[in-house]
Amino acid sequence: MTTSLRIAYLPLTDSAVLAVAREKGFAEEEGIALDLVRTVSWATLRDRLIFGQVQAAHMLAPLAIAVTLGLSQQPAPLAAPYKLNVNGNMLVMAREFAQALEPDIAARLDDPLGTAHDFATAIGLWKRKPVIGVVHRFSSHAIMLRYWLASAGVDPDRDVLLRVVPPSLTVEAMRAGEIDGFIAGEPWGSAAVDAGLAEAVAIGERIWRRGVEKVLAFRTPWLEENPQAVDALIRALVRAAAWCDERENHEALAHLLSQRHFVDQPADLVARALSGRIIARTGMPPLDMPDFMLFSREATPFPWRSQALWLYSQLVRWKMVEHTPENAAKAASVFRPDIFRRALAESNVPIPGASMKVEGAVGQPLAVGSKRGELTLGPDRFFDGRVFDPERFDDFLASFQD
Repeated sequence: MTTSLRIAYLPLTDSAVLAVAREKGFAEEEGIALDLVRTVSWATLRDRLIFGQVQAAHMLAPLAIAVTLGLSQQPAPLAAPYKLNVNGNMLVMAREFAQALEPDIAARLDDPLGTAHDFATAIGLWKRKPVIGVVHRFSSHAIMLRYWLASAGVDPDRDVLLRVVPPSLTVEAMRAGEIDGFIAGEPWGSAAVDAGLAEAVAIGERIWRRGVEKVLAFRTPWLEENPQAVDALIRALVRAAAWCDERENHEALAHLLSQRHFVDQPADLVARALSGRIIARTGMPPLDMPDFMLFSREATPFPWRSQALWLYSQLVRWKMVEHTPENAAKAASVFRPDIFRRALAESNVPIPGASMKVEGAVGQPLAVGSKRGELTLGPDRFFDGRVFDPERFDDFLASFQD
């Protein structure tokens, strides 16, 4: 018996696992017929999921939390039993703006804290309050941007103007002078660099290593009513993600995603995030960033509830939601490691034994407990050296008021 599932997605490189699950037959082998619905904006994708036009969605992790908390249009409980990727975004700014920053671009990207202070100085030299595009108010990119700017004393609600622009429209918005830069998932930052409009200022992977990005989100009632379909899809995605992370598959994957019905950008542009070979300024040789975007290794798909709580902490920090025990519990409940474990109970996939961890505490590859096989987690440091212990949530929030 075959189950048909409609999944909404945006044209981004991090939609790769969904594309591969369909095109390489992993979903079909699990009895799932995938209908991938291309969508332009995150607001439209959100509404398609909430109102039942699709059964699941390639979604910004903080947006799933915001919808569940009633912060984003129609409130609805969402569940994310699978992470589609970590990292994969880049802040690019107009080349004229970047002239005020560290000219050695490799050094600039390797030192996010120093670059944040340079950026604070550049704000005062710019012709207007800088207008920075963000793909959605509740995106990991926007949250990372706020976290990064604030480290240098920049108030993201006062000193810059954050303007929502759908990812695929960011380059044209720069070309039209509507924004001075943007932070978005690939390949759009690379497209702006290639067009000569911008250069890289900061990389998401250097702000929060292994930072959570997109999730596979369901309406919670649908997920609970369709356990067999959910589990089959997760098994297919785990296999597709492993295929995506294999270096020998990157060329084929780039060509697949370059097709019009997926990302619709040149394959060599798409390949940069996959291979971690990032061109940060037109005419420069690529910089080697092997962890720029991950799909499978180091338990990337596992939905740590501590990561949901870190995202929630930033919504509280920026006064987007009131912190209450009930809201914290709702935010944590969006990530569903229990469903992930259930789906893979009969597999040989290594799965973390815990559902939460101290975020930002791993500096070197670390072997951790797993019910089967060997599992190593990669470094997950925040650029400012902070750690987030979900058991000390209030202390973490208070640290931003020092």
